[in-house]
Amino acid sequence: MSEARAAETLRLEGPLSFESLPRVLEESAQYEARPDLPEKLTIDFSAITEVDSSAVALLLEWRRRAQALNKTLAFTNLPPTLLALAELYGVADLIDHCKE
Repeated sequence: MSEARAAETLRLEGPLSFESLPRVLEESAQYEARPDLPEKLTIDFSAITEVDSSAVALLLEWRRRAQALNKTLAFTNLPPTLLALAELYGVADLIDHCKE
């Protein structure tokens, strides 16, 4: 079994919506199962083309999973729409805690 890497950046692309959520969750589960899972993961949203409210739930789920694995999670280039939705739902502080 490989030793975990210190840090890694994952760049998301395309829409992050209700329709894409099952695929993204499956990919997340596969990533999470890696034997060389890094201690810190940065998720880059710079290539995300659209978001809906399911993206907020996804960020919170990723945060929960990272905490359960004792890993550090950071988000970069969050789309303004996603930040506005998080603010609307009253969870912006939870997402902010994950930022670099």
